[in-house]
Amino acid sequence: MTAESTETAHRHTPGLHGWVTHTELSSDDPAATREWCATVLGWRFRPVMATPAGDYHLFSYSEQGGGGVRATAPGEPPGSTPTVHVDDADAAFTAALAAGASAVEDPHDVMPGVRVALVRAPGGVLLGFSGPSRDGQAPA
Repeated sequence: MTAESTETAHRHTPGLHGWVTHTELSSDDPAATREWCATVLGWRFRPVMATPAGDYHLFSYSEQGGGGVRATAPGEPPGSTPTVHVDDADAAFTAALAAGASAVEDPHDVMPGVRVALVRAPGGVLLGFSGPSRDGQAPA
């Protein structure tokens, strides 16, 4: 049993800079992971989003936190990646690289209102940054 929302855009929430507000779960069986999280944890899921890499299952567990479930890429083990809420994904990405992180994914828009980037911090930790889109076109 899953609760779903039809919203497919996101408005940036000020005041959460530095908080982990999104966790991406990579799964060998995303539909089973989705169902388990909804049943056991009570997470609310939006309708499945089709992406070039396959279906993406967005969830929320509070007004400030949630994430997504996706299929593992070939050769990738199942796991999770925390994403930190930032005021500017490009600036956070640039600052992270200057402080010794390595680039994994350059900043890019993933949906209306959301720009993300991915780095590997010193010590090998994978971290995402999520901020508002640069075009200023946040959803109404």
